[in-house]
Amino acid sequence: MTGSRPDGRVERGNRTRQSVLRRTVDIASVEGLEALSVGRLATELGLSKSGVFALFGSKRELQLATVREAARIYVEQVVRPAADIPAGIARVRRLCELWLAYSEGRVFPGGCFFYGVIAEFDARSGPVHDAVARAQRDWTDHVEGAVVEAREAGELHAGTDAAQLAFELIALMEAANAVSVLRDEADAYRRARVAISARLRTAAVEPSRVAELS
Repeated sequence: MTGSRPDGRVERGNRTRQSVLRRTVDIASVEGLEALSVGRLATELGLSKSGVFALFGSKRELQLATVREAARIYVEQVVRPAADIPAGIARVRRLCELWLAYSEGRVFPGGCFFYGVIAEFDARSGPVHDAVARAQRDWTDHVEGAVVEAREAGELHAGTDAAQLAFELIALMEAANAVSVLRDEADAYRRARVAISARLRTAAVEPSRVAELS
């Protein structure tokens, strides 16, 4: 039996699509999803307009593909590495550390990709709004789930409101991102690490065992 060979055109198309999306997530993180256009991408990447259009078919699909790509990168940078930590406060703490490192390290040049596009689409309706809202909800649910696991493991006080604690942790992280991007300074991340560590100690059954965020 002869094995089938990959179609070279498909492989080239996939590589081109990936290079386009790598550029679109960077643009959108700084200028917003509405700044994306087939003409601009074709010029910047040295591609034909028809070739870029063929990959996505419409500006809306280009925006949706960009949100999906940003979510994929986000999971790789923040969510997946924390899964190696046993469920409990340590995992919650690690999620916060990874998120702050993701923002501070400018994985996306505009800071957190989703912080920016949420502000752009929060009052709109339609598929792009829904995709952005879904990504935000998935992250909130993930942090809340980690808090619930820590509570069930007996590491957080039994009366801990998981949704409230997740909300506060995310708010502190997003505030650090916003201030840092606006002022081009890193001290906001230090302050967020101090505040998050203090909040986790308040909720912890054994506060002395909650290490400072690094």
